[in-house]
Amino acid sequence: MEPTTPSAALPRAAPEPQPSQPSIQTVSMAGQARLLEMTYQRLHTSIMMLPMVALALTLFYRLQHDAYWMWAWCGFYLVFAATSLALRRAFRRDQAGLAPADLMRRWRTRLEVCALIHGAGTTAPVVIVAGHASYDFALLLLVTNAAIVAGNATHQTPVLSVFMRFFMTGWNASLLAQPWLFPNHWYFILPLSLLHTFTMFRHSHTAHRFFVHQVWLEERGQQLSAQYREARDAAEAALAEKNRFLSTAAHDLRQPVHAMGLLTEAIALRNRDAALAAPLSDLRLNLQSVQLMFNSLLDLSKIESGQLAVRPEPLLLRPFFNELEIQFLAEADSRGLHLRLHMPPPGAAVQADAALLRQSLSNLVQNALRYTPQGGVLIGARRRQGHWRIEVWDTGLGVALEDRDRIYQPFYRPQHAWHINREGHGLGLAVVARCVDLMGAQHGLQSRLGTGSCFWLQLPAAAPGPAPASTRSLSGRLLQGRCLVLDDDPHVLSAWSALLGSWGLQVCLASDAQQAFAHVDAGQAIDVVLCDQRLRSGESGFDVLLALLASCPQARGAMVSGEFDAPPLRRAEEEGYLVLKKPVDVADLHALLSRWLPASGDVVATEGARP
Repeated sequence: MEPTTPSAALPRAAPEPQPSQPSIQTVSMAGQARLLEMTYQRLHTSIMMLPMVALALTLFYRLQHDAYWMWAWCGFYLVFAATSLALRRAFRRDQAGLAPADLMRRWRTRLEVCALIHGAGTTAPVVIVAGHASYDFALLLLVTNAAIVAGNATHQTPVLSVFMRFFMTGWNASLLAQPWLFPNHWYFILPLSLLHTFTMFRHSHTAHRFFVHQVWLEERGQQLSAQYREARDAAEAALAEKNRFLSTAAHDLRQPVHAMGLLTEAIALRNRDAALAAPLSDLRLNLQSVQLMFNSLLDLSKIESGQLAVRPEPLLLRPFFNELEIQFLAEADSRGLHLRLHMPPPGAAVQADAALLRQSLSNLVQNALRYTPQGGVLIGARRRQGHWRIEVWDTGLGVALEDRDRIYQPFYRPQHAWHINREGHGLGLAVVARCVDLMGAQHGLQSRLGTGSCFWLQLPAAAPGPAPASTRSLSGRLLQGRCLVLDDDPHVLSAWSALLGSWGLQVCLASDAQQAFAHVDAGQAIDVVLCDQRLRSGESGFDVLLALLASCPQARGAMVSGEFDAPPLRRAEEEGYLVLKKPVDVADLHALLSRWLPASGDVVATEGARP
């Protein structure tokens, strides 16, 4: 052991002060150029996705209206996407030949102009259809724009000025047209949109600070344990903020998605026009994709916060493969990759938790697409004795031998991965490892650096069980009875009324306990009570449900909510009451009411009704 040297004899240099919260000015010019590159990648991806979104919205709009200007909007985005491709090639040439300072001077203003145009483009359909669009289309347009803004607020903020120009000419500009877009409901929708504006503004700044902090930490390294702890605490704080954002945003956005699902099913049940069958089927598939996205967001928040209860059950594998195809086919096409699925046999089933398995597979496929510059991704399953091994193969970068254990650690990304893709924060594989551990299963990988990888999950085989809810179809007879529905959102109440009415039920609507008991006091014989937990009046939905069931002993009841961790909902489940999660699965709801209520004798004419 070396002898201790007195501090007076050898004075130590004072450590260089470090900023408590780095800003973009504290990052080197090379780091700022990297942030600009990250922003451009995400801006370009958003622009390239808009032609497909524009085409889908235009085809839906032309079912009821003249779509001349909507077609012009589609044409604009095709030209804009082609221009973005040309600019991207020019950016790459300048990136290779210019100094970081020169690159920033030349391209920052260009990207800000592109963001302004992109924002105005996303606002254009709101202006085009305002005043004469149907309520269903206006609501679809609003949810689509909100999803676009939410995605850009998460990913397009390394250089905040670029996102803010998109935000101002995009979402904020569209707020001015909402009174014309929703002439009868704007006073309900506009306050929710303003709340969404505030949430997106805060989240964009949080995400910007996270990107800057990530680059700042990489430049300086993490050599001292104190610096490592600081980085870990900052990352965990950002993760906690993200989880709070996901929970709030997912709950708020589930309301219109929930209403759209109910309205779509009601329209399908009443539809007699064969020409609308295909668009309605496409709309169901798109709604299913949105619902899968929201479920994945909430599942990720629950996994990371340790609040997810594990419920293993026999699960067929094929429906999960179908979900992966719906979820990732468009992304693979946008990256120029081939996504192939080798379907397991029809009876192949595993013993697993549905939410954890879905999240694990989604993360593995997302990871494979992200780090595969060319070629493709193959998803398959093979039987191994008493297990099924699900494998995700890619032709990407591969994983070095020394990184194979560390890639499952939170916030770790191999250095060579940064050179191809700067998306993500090193959480995807960490979540996979956590999910697999919770299920008591196995995971692993085979890889060759520069050639590709195979990530796999191995789960116990099981006897074939029921298909997941997303593959079931609604069928049965019209029902008899009266349902009392409590929800403080008038659009959701309207959707409930349309769906339950299409099943032959009488519907009573209420937004608070006073209105609900008014129906009971008027002598209405209530058979079923469906009550939302979060009521604007401040009342507990579960307390209201208990009071109503006490007044109507013959009635059955269930809670409905988009939350997953509210104490009243846990109490309801502990006391044996059903809790239906938004967006409500229409097939499950019909099956539940069929057990509680008698059939009328008429048949519900529907096929593949799960939206």
